[in-house]
Amino acid sequence: MTSWALVFAAWLVAAASTLGALFFSEVMELPPCTLCWYQRIAMFPLVILLPMGLFPFDPRIARYALPLVLAGWGVSVFQVLLVAGVIPEAIRPCTKGVPCSEVQIEWLGFVNIPLLSFLAFTTMAALLAAAHFRSKR
Repeated sequence: MTSWALVFAAWLVAAASTLGALFFSEVMELPPCTLCWYQRIAMFPLVILLPMGLFPFDPRIARYALPLVLAGWGVSVFQVLLVAGVIPEAIRPCTKGVPCSEVQIEWLGFVNIPLLSFLAFTTMAALLAAAHFRSKR
């Protein structure tokens, strides 16, 4: 797979994640928690940033996008651990509005919104890292 295709695949993940987040909040009317907002802050710009590195292809796009992806990944890991009960009660960051540990949607008994976010950021990090190393050859 070429570096261009890897970055394009990362953009597809970012676009699907952004559409999913907007669907959950605007169509299903599920209010996002504070940690969800931070993840959106990291995700939404990628929908614009990644195509800017595709046309024409800039092999440094992974270097520009990975900091946002890793920031979102870190927040998503924290939230997954919070929902799983690994993070103690005293460290809960969401004191106002929707609790960050609340599970609003659960599919198949374990797939929830924080897990979907974690999977999206993990996939994008892997794709962009692969694109970065492949373009170095």
